[in-house]
Amino acid sequence: MGLFSRELANVVEWKEEREGVLFWKWQNQEIKKGSKLIVRPGQDAIFLYNGRVEGIFESEGQFDMESDIIPFLTTLKSFKFGFNAPLRAEVLFINTKEMLVKWGTKNAVNLPAPGLPGGMPVRAFGTFSCKIAEHDVLIEKLAGIKQVYTVEDVKERIVSNLDQLLMSWIGKEGRDMFNLQMDAGNIARGIMSDLDMDMRKVGIAITDFNIESFSYPEEIKKMQEKAAAQSMVGDMNKYQQMAMADSMAKGDGGRGGSVAGDMVSLQMGMAMGQQMVNQMQNAQQTVSSNAVNGTAPNFCPNCGTPANGSNFCGNCGTKLVR
Repeated sequence: MGLFSRELANVVEWKEEREGVLFWKWQNQEIKKGSKLIVRPGQDAIFLYNGRVEGIFESEGQFDMESDIIPFLTTLKSFKFGFNAPLRAEVLFINTKEMLVKWGTKNAVNLPAPGLPGGMPVRAFGTFSCKIAEHDVLIEKLAGIKQVYTVEDVKERIVSNLDQLLMSWIGKEGRDMFNLQMDAGNIARGIMSDLDMDMRKVGIAITDFNIESFSYPEEIKKMQEKAAAQSMVGDMNKYQQMAMADSMAKGDGGRGGSVAGDMVSLQMGMAMGQQMVNQMQNAQQTVSSNAVNGTAPNFCPNCGTPANGSNFCGNCGTKLVR
């Protein structure tokens, strides 16, 4: 007790003050008698000695060095440390939670497309999820040389492989280069499988991968919009109706200030004139019918004056009933 009575107790813990960290290594070197280990929810604590795993604390809680830690390590790995000297070890804290990360291609990927010798440049954006899968592999490949490892490190590795994976999976099965979003789910599942295989080499699993959107050059977008508009129009009548509606919505009275606007004005004038002719013909037919039936019309067919039930027009004298 003499040596440790003069030593200050310390706390071995990870407060996760920085977001997006997959693991963090505690390297205070000396774990003294009276020290406490604190494992928070979503964490594992791994004791390392000379780069070897000596014990893993997977349950959350507070552990005492004398009553919990040393007996546990000794039982697992024949740990030979007593209390005649401070315990010199590293503690690797693992974040066990699944993490969601946004990704996007750094540069446009030139995908092979008919009629485009240099390929069609396409960008892609989405999300992926990752988590630590294998402690032993992680320690061997990463934790032995790094103090901390974040999702940004994972993202950097993934994005560096995305160009080739996109070209590979989009090019399969003759997919339509101009409508990739329709098949985004299948493309994403193929890429996820390859990424997960690669990341498991360092002990990390890719649990989900999504492509939210593909981005085409502005020229391609305009071509798509034009093709969509043409398919909606179908024939000249529909085009004239759309042009008329568009001109009226702009509030220019159908003039438009262009050949298209003049055509719209002409069409509107012709339609209005035809409507007036139809109305006059209908009125004449009504008068003739009433005259045949011996019924006076409501208005004089000659001057339009109200008949008021008379057989002759009070204004021009026209006979209303034969």
